[in-house]
Amino acid sequence: MALHETKDNRADDAETDVFATALSGHVLPKDRIPEDHSPSEVVYELIRNELLLDGNAAQNLATFCTTWSDDGVHRLMNECLDKNMIDKDEYPQTAEIESRCVNILAGLWNAPPGTAATGCSTTGSSEAAMLGGLALKWRWRTRRQAQGLPVDRPNLVCGPVQVCWEKFARYFDVELRQVPLEEGATGLLPHQIDAYVDENTIGVVAILGVTYTCDYEPVADISAELDRIQAARGLDIPIHVDAASGGFVAPFLHPDVVWDFRLPRVASVNTSGHKYGLAPLGVGWIVWRTADLLPAELVFDVDYLGGDMPTFALNFSRPGGEVIAQYYLFLRLGRGGYRRVQQACADTARYLAGEIAAMGPFTLLYDGQGALPAVSYRLTDPQGAGFTLYDLSDRLRMRGWQVPSYPLPPAQDGTVIQRVLIRHGVTRDQIALLAEDLRRSVEHFKTAPPPPLAEAPRSSFHH
Repeated sequence: MALHETKDNRADDAETDVFATALSGHVLPKDRIPEDHSPSEVVYELIRNELLLDGNAAQNLATFCTTWSDDGVHRLMNECLDKNMIDKDEYPQTAEIESRCVNILAGLWNAPPGTAATGCSTTGSSEAAMLGGLALKWRWRTRRQAQGLPVDRPNLVCGPVQVCWEKFARYFDVELRQVPLEEGATGLLPHQIDAYVDENTIGVVAILGVTYTCDYEPVADISAELDRIQAARGLDIPIHVDAASGGFVAPFLHPDVVWDFRLPRVASVNTSGHKYGLAPLGVGWIVWRTADLLPAELVFDVDYLGGDMPTFALNFSRPGGEVIAQYYLFLRLGRGGYRRVQQACADTARYLAGEIAAMGPFTLLYDGQGALPAVSYRLTDPQGAGFTLYDLSDRLRMRGWQVPSYPLPPAQDGTVIQRVLIRHGVTRDQIALLAEDLRRSVEHFKTAPPPPLAEAPRSSFHH
């Protein structure tokens, strides 16, 4: 019988356990690079463990952005880690797929048949909005210069917009004329426009899916009002539609709502592929109804495969995986698939609206029908409720829910609201659990009201 010597493996076993390694016994470096390397699996697990502090993305009901993707998206993103979307001469097939996506969106948004719409991908809807704004400013300036008129005071008219438009105005020296919100309104109303436009107005921004309330602004009525203003005052003012969220909802759930290139005054549309477009974070889109609406001075030409590739962007390095993932989703879901996904979200929003309306202390501002799959509401009696919506946000956070509370824009900023977004991957069961936690919170405040706070502006989220 053979004899075998035993070996003490305890030291080796300790080294294979992530939480018994030398690195795990120290506070991770925060302000300078370590002197030497560490095992990749150890570093991965320690960082992954730290990221648990971020919370559960599926419970983040504040964000419009995609928080769930299928395995095909994950695999394609991994395949495209090394592809620079901007480097079209090195990655011509990725550029071709980008072009296909632009064509698909132009068709989805009813670009005029027989014309050549143009557009491109961006890092998100904010960059896309800025490119649309730049095109508006350049066309206005060219027109004014041809008439021998001054070009030093451009302005842009809009209702309650996302902060990207404030950035555009500041970065590119344009006066932002933000129309105050009327009582009972959820966005810009057509009759408000006349007092804000003049010969220096480069365009009017209409929002398809207002960030604050999730409703659509009436783009067709805004266009009709601008037609009337042109007839009365001679001002030919284009519309840019910020469809960051609604651009991937309205075509599938509300095809009869006229908001897109069916309106001749709509010059351009931006959207976010990583919101209701269902793509992973990092992709937006901008499309002009015809190529001539994008001034040639803004376009740079890049040679690839012996040909010419025009580009328009604010940066020069961007991953291509999100664009490939967007094309994958177009092919995998099709019109029917997108319609089913968005309808499931809208049905869940309707369910939540019914639950909230039945609770007692809340008044719905938007019930999830006719626009984005979402719900927004306020306290019916803020003074007599015994708690604020900020208190409610804090209470829900104890259960992991991230539900934003914030004041409405001027001149209704005395009203604080909450908003819940229903995205792909947010299930009916999850929302039923949220509704139950809302009920529990309301009951809790009846017996244990929060301490009064100084009357100071508060906001739990900045989306």
